[in-house]
Amino acid sequence: MCPGGVRSFALELARGPGGAYRGGERLCGRVLLEAAAPLRVRALEVAARGWAATHWLEGRSVGINAVSSDYAAAETYLRRRQLLLRDTGEITTLPPGRHEFPFSFQLPPTLVTSFEGKHGSVRYCIKATLHRPWVPARRTRKVFTVIEPVDINTPALLAPQAGAREKIARSWYSNRGLVSLSAKIDRKGYTPGEVIPVFAEIDNGTTRPVLPRAAVVQTQTFMARGACKQKRAVVASLSGEPVGPGRRALWQGRALHIPPVGPSILHCRVLHVDYALKVCVDIPGSSKLLLELPLVIGTIPLHPFGSRSSSVGSHASFLLDWGLGVPPEQLEAPPEYSEVVTNDEVAAAAAAVEQGPFPLLQDCNMSIEGPFFAYIQEFRYRPPPLYSEEDPNPPAEAVRPRCMTC
Repeated sequence: MCPGGVRSFALELARGPGGAYRGGERLCGRVLLEAAAPLRVRALEVAARGWAATHWLEGRSVGINAVSSDYAAAETYLRRRQLLLRDTGEITTLPPGRHEFPFSFQLPPTLVTSFEGKHGSVRYCIKATLHRPWVPARRTRKVFTVIEPVDINTPALLAPQAGAREKIARSWYSNRGLVSLSAKIDRKGYTPGEVIPVFAEIDNGTTRPVLPRAAVVQTQTFMARGACKQKRAVVASLSGEPVGPGRRALWQGRALHIPPVGPSILHCRVLHVDYALKVCVDIPGSSKLLLELPLVIGTIPLHPFGSRSSSVGSHASFLLDWGLGVPPEQLEAPPEYSEVVTNDEVAAAAAAVEQGPFPLLQDCNMSIEGPFFAYIQEFRYRPPPLYSEEDPNPPAEAVRPRCMTC
């Protein structure tokens, strides 16, 4: 049965169902229409839309009555429309068979990551509509995913995070001792699949054992009409060994694996997705001691070369602060010139200059014609200056000091 002579009407995206887009890219695809008979068409259009929306209800009692408050908010990020068959007032007749209509949209430079939550969502979809005379419009719809790039290779996200808390355990109006907790991680930004090395120190001054734990917690915040509603979930956790009375425990980089979770959403006006590392100590008979360190889950992982020097330096100071590294007692003196450049190398360089340019390197990605390589070669093969007892730049006669007996 083909209502109105349309056998199939569908949408296809160029990247397929598992592809993801980001701001500034082109959204390309095609509309597939298969007609069982000659098909009269008035217009064919596609529209792309992206938006964030939140909604929840809050009930309260007013006397004997229950009153419900409705909170809702929305924000639009994408609204594009393209006519594949323009409505000119005349009817277009398509022959039977399969027809393809390509389309292409330029996405805005900034888009928020797709998200589905209990009280809100960020969604992107594209819809095709077929208009025919005297027949209800035929529609098809497809959802696509957008991921906002979050680069953790920034100074703010590469900075170490640390904190300390302490608590006096009380039971029946008596102090049972002091419990202190300090924790530190080497940076603030991570990506899914990475491991967070947790450094912590737990000092138990009570008379009962305490249990340290750590977890990565996701907080979803939904906002509407000046109110907000939050939902928290633990996405990863680990437990340590109990710390006995009067004892201290050290975590020297306990590994906490980050599962495949969505990135942080920080630039949306109606909802946020935040992460935090929570380190807590369970104290029997008292409330727990909790320390929270902020995290940002990104999409662009740590660059192995661009931030190596800064990360190595911060990691070295990080270990020294926690007593996990030994600083050098004395800085080493720079090497002598003869230790770096031998006589054979100087002679070989001189012969190469007489014969012609330097031979090509093994790595084809490096060029020897650039100024940086030329500067390195000039520095490497320049002979040491001649030693002389006389000053090559003596002072002028007018300023030369005179003898007192002259």
